[in-house]
Amino acid sequence: MLRINDILEKVQSYLPPSEVERIEKAYIFSASVHQGQVRLSGEPYLTHPMEVCGILADMKLDAATLVTGLLHDTVEDTLATQEQIEESFGKEVAFLVDGLTKISKITLGNQEERQAENFRKMILAMSSDIRILLIRLADRVHNMRTLEFQTPERQVYIAKETLELYAPLANRLGINWMKVELEDLSFRYLDFEAYNDLAKRVVKKKDKRDDYTEEVRSIIAKEMGLLGVSVEVEGRAKHFYSIYKKMKEQHINFDEVFDLTAFRIILDSDKEKDCYEALSVVHALWKPVPGRFKDYIAMPKANHYQSLHTTVIGPYGERVEIQIRTKAMHEWAEEGIASHWRYKEGVAFSSTDEDQIKILRDLLDVQQETENPREFMSNLKVALFPEEVYVFTPNGDVKSFPKGATPIDFAYSIHTDIGNKCIGAKVNRSIVPLKYQLQNGDTVEIITQSGHHPSKDWLKFVVTSRALAKIRNWVKTEEREKSVALGKDLLEKEFKKHHLKFGSFAKSKEMDGILAESHIDSLEDLMAAVGYGRVSPKHIIHRFLPEEEVRKEDVVDTTSKKGSATEPFGVSLTGIDDVMVRYAKCCDPIPGDEIIGYISRGRGVVVHTAGCPHIRDMDTERLVDVHWDVRQKRDYLVQMRAICNDKKGILADLSAAISMLDVNISHAETTTDQNGKATCDFTVNVNDLHQFNRIVEAVKKVRGVVSVQRLWRT
Repeated sequence: MLRINDILEKVQSYLPPSEVERIEKAYIFSASVHQGQVRLSGEPYLTHPMEVCGILADMKLDAATLVTGLLHDTVEDTLATQEQIEESFGKEVAFLVDGLTKISKITLGNQEERQAENFRKMILAMSSDIRILLIRLADRVHNMRTLEFQTPERQVYIAKETLELYAPLANRLGINWMKVELEDLSFRYLDFEAYNDLAKRVVKKKDKRDDYTEEVRSIIAKEMGLLGVSVEVEGRAKHFYSIYKKMKEQHINFDEVFDLTAFRIILDSDKEKDCYEALSVVHALWKPVPGRFKDYIAMPKANHYQSLHTTVIGPYGERVEIQIRTKAMHEWAEEGIASHWRYKEGVAFSSTDEDQIKILRDLLDVQQETENPREFMSNLKVALFPEEVYVFTPNGDVKSFPKGATPIDFAYSIHTDIGNKCIGAKVNRSIVPLKYQLQNGDTVEIITQSGHHPSKDWLKFVVTSRALAKIRNWVKTEEREKSVALGKDLLEKEFKKHHLKFGSFAKSKEMDGILAESHIDSLEDLMAAVGYGRVSPKHIIHRFLPEEEVRKEDVVDTTSKKGSATEPFGVSLTGIDDVMVRYAKCCDPIPGDEIIGYISRGRGVVVHTAGCPHIRDMDTERLVDVHWDVRQKRDYLVQMRAICNDKKGILADLSAAISMLDVNISHAETTTDQNGKATCDFTVNVNDLHQFNRIVEAVKKVRGVVSVQRLWRT
């Protein structure tokens, strides 16, 4: 357990005595207000703010940040008030604590809304002071280190959120050590069997790898010394999650991952040209692997990471990955914005810090019009992209985009009007399709036409959050106009059936009551809801009919629906009645999956898995909450794929592993490639997600299996 003396010892090396005293005072205050509180682990609650403060001290952050680390839960979880914090520790600390408290105090309905609002507030708070985000990240690091005391369900939820959002945020700020730790801890809880297996394999090879690492390190250091270049050479094992990702993406097993160790050459010099000279020494020693050289000095990553990356054929024919950077570059690569942060009054941010804050602030600006929490989270995850391509404007300016970006993404990055009016693009002076995926080094020119508008089809291939938000906003406006007209038409017809005029009741008190009950702001919004299929015209007309006529209609409806094949099977819908329910064929949802409903015109509600790739192309106004309500078991078809080392009888071995679980295989197909890999696709009948997960675990245990995954149909 971390002690206050440990923290004070850390901060004495870089903070004046007066600031150290403030931290000690905050510790005493936190200890008194948290007295008697315990964590799920059974430890005193004080251990949490202490550990958060310790993480911030390791990052050498200022006294106000460390004091806030000790106090960050006091207003939320104890009787302490904001006024007490300000009186005892000043306005700056009170502001930081208030920012963190506002993020935590969210009481919205469902989990998705809470998560979306949490991140919206976090990015907004960060806009005024990025230290709020740094403390929040440190808080998440310690919570992940103690995740074992949560329930299995909470472990999976928190680990998934961390992997998808907090780790990419740390990466965006350039804090590499934090990103690595959050990824590995998340991996451990999301797939413990794969994590444990990988850990054992890495340990088994450790001695051999250590010897090899030392040999390569000595050769590089010796050659650099002969040239009179002062360097530090590090050799570090890659972290588990990066190895796991490589195995999954390249469909290889552990024994085929050759570059388990990454080497770093850190130059004492601050001159960029010395990095290129060091690169020439490495390439003179060992032959470089074609296509594996990346120059992040000339074209830094979006988080301002700079290094030269190369892969060479090292001793004994093994591939060796080498990074070359100056000390300043290395400091940024590990600590990111935390290493450049300046707190002293009157000292401006460096341009690098301002750029980083602007990038994250832009994430929020793009989302201001995005009210739907699902859409906001989807856009945020896209914005925190891990891989980038670098392209040039016709003027020679460099712009970075996520991998897979298209000319449409490029157009919207320049200006919304350029994106909306885009009709074509030239890449390297040649006309290309709008769905062309930009490549490193491309020069892009956009062709526009006045009066042209975005197409809904663009949503199928754009990847940046800005382009997605702008196109969706345009489509939503267009769809809304159509839905308002359709809703008005449906209401007029329903009223006419009962010899009433809709226009006569449109501004009545009864209509105001319907709007208030439905939490709808205006008559136009109500007509849009009817047009979208969210509100039934019958529900509206019933408020204007005598009770006897309403009861008569209900009897007719009940009789006509009795034994209907369209009755929802295993799914309950929130706020919608009398609709046909179907399961989407693209993602084959099964009980246990997170699901979402889509109101389709004329075909009822189509149920998709929440992770279905087609959801992002849909009108968010038509998405509705649905839940599993399974009262009797039934079979659901699911597709899965196993990548294996090709060998005789592999299909039989896999089929036997599945059949042992008393599961029916509806279809099986195997193909092989030139690299000795077999792709085995199965369609199986399962009752729920738990049974499918058991199948996956059983298949993973078959000798020769490299990876197993669920398949989505296209």
